[in-house]
Amino acid sequence: MSELTYEMLRDAVAGGAVALRSVMSLQPADGPGGKVFPPTYAVASNAENKYAIEERQVGDRVATTVLLDSVASQANRAELALLEGWEADELRFPVPFVDFTVETDVSDIGRLTVLEAPHRLADAIFRDSLLGGTLFRLSDIGREITDAQPRNATAMFKYAPTALLFGQWDSTGPKGGLGAKFQRAFVSEVVGLDARVGSKVGSRIDPLQIERGAAVVYEHADPEQRWTLHKDDAAVEKGKPKTVGSDGRPAEINHGNIAPSIDALAGGVTISSARQTTLISLAALRRLKFANASREASVAARTAVAALGVAAIAYAYELDFDLRSRCLLVPEHAPSLELVHRDGSDPEAISIERESSAALLREAVDAAETAGIGWVTDEIRLVPAPKLVELLRRSRELSAREGVAEDS
Repeated sequence: MSELTYEMLRDAVAGGAVALRSVMSLQPADGPGGKVFPPTYAVASNAENKYAIEERQVGDRVATTVLLDSVASQANRAELALLEGWEADELRFPVPFVDFTVETDVSDIGRLTVLEAPHRLADAIFRDSLLGGTLFRLSDIGREITDAQPRNATAMFKYAPTALLFGQWDSTGPKGGLGAKFQRAFVSEVVGLDARVGSKVGSRIDPLQIERGAAVVYEHADPEQRWTLHKDDAAVEKGKPKTVGSDGRPAEINHGNIAPSIDALAGGVTISSARQTTLISLAALRRLKFANASREASVAARTAVAALGVAAIAYAYELDFDLRSRCLLVPEHAPSLELVHRDGSDPEAISIERESSAALLREAVDAAETAGIGWVTDEIRLVPAPKLVELLRRSRELSAREGVAEDS
């Protein structure tokens, strides 16, 4: 298996291929046929389960599949993989961030980067922060970002190239729904094959063996005391002592047994295997235009974005596939890429790994700079605007009051 070189990637981006594809075979950590827990979704009252299950064509057969990780979730994981490489100083690309450590009341938030904000650089977190003392949208960089379009993506490439890879819709900017839409070029998902929905059981045995009807439990008038058995100490509601829960059972304060129960709607699934399919659309990248840039520079810019996608695949592999509680998957092989040609010919398999993908990105960045369309190298650090800090402060105060009210 050959190694992906910059020349191969540049030629593919220039028109030699329509996509880069990675297909990863995975197994549950407890082995083939193991049970995993997919994400659950709100369903109608007559639904058979809470999972996204559908029939799909898998090779030459039709299989019952279950969605284990969605396109949006996979994009977030890929962004966090790139963030890990950036923070380790192994990957060099612009990462604007908002630094909350400058405000004592919200310093615990730390710094939020464009790779963590839900709507990337178009997110309200950036909109309501200051760059050089000016609201971001009113700053020179912010105005360039607002005006960027797929037909002139130079500013987005300079300041936030990952938005060109993972997509961005500036729906809350000054142009509203007419704000720029950058198509997602990186698409990935994980599905389980041959899914069979199971059941989940639950119960609790109280070591104190407190009986259900041992006493009526009341909410204490002092929230810090939580509960009491004496009416005189109880909180009052409508002139009567207020019970904990609907009937004051000891179980309402976590004492007593919980009867065994079964959940047939969200009891996990057994699968024969799982498959992650990742696609980097080079066709989508070729639709990006860069005003006043030569063809060489345009190809170099698109190649740099594609190299970011390759690095995301390699780095995400090393972050493992622990998708959620009780959904740990183990790869059956190392990651690789295929060049998908427009003529439908057999794809060419190419090896990728962490170090080589970082080297590939460095070479792509250097080539773009040489062609006259480099990324900014200065740190893009914003701080939250006073009104955003005040909104956060009031929200936290409200949460604290509601938490006390729930406990009282």
